[in-house]
Amino acid sequence: MEYKDYYKILGVAREATGDEVKRAYRKLARKYHPDVSKEADAEARFKEVNEAYEVLRDTKKREAYDRLGSSWKSGQEFTPPPGWGTEGGFDFGRAAFGEGGARSFSDFFESLFGGAAAGGAGRARRGAGGWGAAGRVRGSDERARIAVTLEEAFRGSTRTLQLQVADPGLGGRGARSRSLKVKIPAGVVQGQQIRLGGQGGPGLGGGENGDLYLEVDILPHRLFRVEGRDVSLNLPVAPWEAALGARVPVPTLDGKVDLLLPAGSQTGRKLRLKGRGLPGDPPGDQYVVLQIVVPPADSEAVRAFYERMAREIPFDPRAGMGV
Repeated sequence: MEYKDYYKILGVAREATGDEVKRAYRKLARKYHPDVSKEADAEARFKEVNEAYEVLRDTKKREAYDRLGSSWKSGQEFTPPPGWGTEGGFDFGRAAFGEGGARSFSDFFESLFGGAAAGGAGRARRGAGGWGAAGRVRGSDERARIAVTLEEAFRGSTRTLQLQVADPGLGGRGARSRSLKVKIPAGVVQGQQIRLGGQGGPGLGGGENGDLYLEVDILPHRLFRVEGRDVSLNLPVAPWEAALGARVPVPTLDGKVDLLLPAGSQTGRKLRLKGRGLPGDPPGDQYVVLQIVVPPADSEAVRAFYERMAREIPFDPRAGMGV
């Protein structure tokens, strides 16, 4: 049978990344889709492009294909190397198709992946991009990022996303847009993944869809900083509040609370509000970092007050520095 150079079919280099392979596939799938293409051999080219993509988009199948080496060229006669049918947990035989079995791919493809595609010898693979029974192939898992506000991370929310869905090569019409409602659970943290079952790449031959994983990015907040489930903020306090102690209002993600400042507090002192961070088991805490703010000497009365403090309070902020 004729060897097929899947890289040449898609017009990509052997070292092409997954994204480069996907872009090349989408371009060619639109060009040769039988419903829209004017090319005389559009249907055959469309099937060829889809076959190449099915191999090169999947890490396991691409690694197996690459083990053939780069010495094979398009048009050459090809026979699988000895022992190929049992390498790496794949069953590459064709017998599992049976007499007269339907074949979606070329003889070359079947000679490499036929038994695995049909679930032969009890070694059918499941999981991301894996093989199911009767020629079904599970769609690939896909990943994207979703930006959420800190308030959404705290309370949870529901979003409607617009997704661009690629043509899977099984009757689709190129890329299309679809809406997807996503529930953001309360207590999500930076980098957490939200799994949306069945919303990833489409399966082949009746195989189940892959999953979509959304990685959470928590947007910067005007008051709070986030570290894991803990949040912190700088709290401005007056000199007399810090010196004498006071009960002051503090913003939290769940509304205002009163915080007791110990007498003699200094700038940089950190106070904890237990359980006031992001929800979880256990929930995070909120840390309040004190920042003493000095009133401006913008009137004669205030200036006179500062001058009296300078005379009457024996205080040297640089004591111990040797200056």
